[in-house]
Amino acid sequence: MRAIWTGSIAFGLVNVPVKAYGATEDHDIDLHQVHDKDGGRIRYERRCEVCGKKIAYKDLDKAYEDGERTIVLTDEDMDALPAEKSREIEVVQFVPASQVDPLMLEKSYYLQADSKSPKAYELLRQTLENTEKLAVVRFALRQKTRLGILRVRSKVMVLQAVMWADELRDAEQVAPEKSPRISEQELKMSAALVDQYSTDFTPEEFQDDYQLQLQALIEAKIEQGEELDTEATFGSQDQGSESGEVIDLMEALKRSIDGRNAKAPAKAAKDGKASAAKKSAAKKPAKKTAAARKPAKKKATAKEASSSPHKKKASGSGKKSA
Repeated sequence: MRAIWTGSIAFGLVNVPVKAYGATEDHDIDLHQVHDKDGGRIRYERRCEVCGKKIAYKDLDKAYEDGERTIVLTDEDMDALPAEKSREIEVVQFVPASQVDPLMLEKSYYLQADSKSPKAYELLRQTLENTEKLAVVRFALRQKTRLGILRVRSKVMVLQAVMWADELRDAEQVAPEKSPRISEQELKMSAALVDQYSTDFTPEEFQDDYQLQLQALIEAKIEQGEELDTEATFGSQDQGSESGEVIDLMEALKRSIDGRNAKAPAKAAKDGKASAAKKSAAKKPAKKTAAARKPAKKKATAKEASSSPHKKKASGSGKKSA
């Protein structure tokens, strides 16, 4: 990976030199636009509305519209801002993780110690881990002053950007004017259904079905070209509801719970078979080794050796064990 930022963490009078690396990546397949008639690539041009000329990226400036006029901000203007020049991640608070709203969290960056003596880095990392706190920090990245948190993942510190408070919209704007009444029985059945779905979060068990299907579509198009019948290959993609009828909530909860109960024995049996198979596989090598020792005393004939390669192999391993 290539470092996208180099600076330091200011922790009181302690200075921790670090390099930042993107902690996430987009797994989506890259697609671009083409003309549907001839397949020609569609490109976007930077063209000036005044003179009509195509403008090179180096000749672009930023601007702000106040409704009446345009205020142009040159590169020199932007470079003059002191906050943008800062190469320091300033620790301003330590807070419990529960106090940071997940809605505020943005992109994450791995922080690597950028020093021949990483002791200060390790000190801060272990302090965060032992106290189970998050460090609230201020930093500048890509011409923006940002708020963030420092936390620990495995043996590495993670810098996660956080939205400013005034960037979050008020949830009350979309809250219902009057909440519908929920009965105690509905709450109990809903809680029972939640209990049936409750387990440990294992993100590696989930996959992006859309991207997998898109990859399969691309490969099918490569093999069959325009002759590919997508509907026959991938089936109907209509996932819409068959009707707009109102579903009885209690009945839906009951059927959902019954459905999960019906699946539970099958899952338990499957898990039991998998567990038994693992135990059997673990025991087999020991039995095979023990069995292999007995034929070691008897020399196999040429006919037996040629007709049974497995016996020949077991005999050989028996001699080796002896």
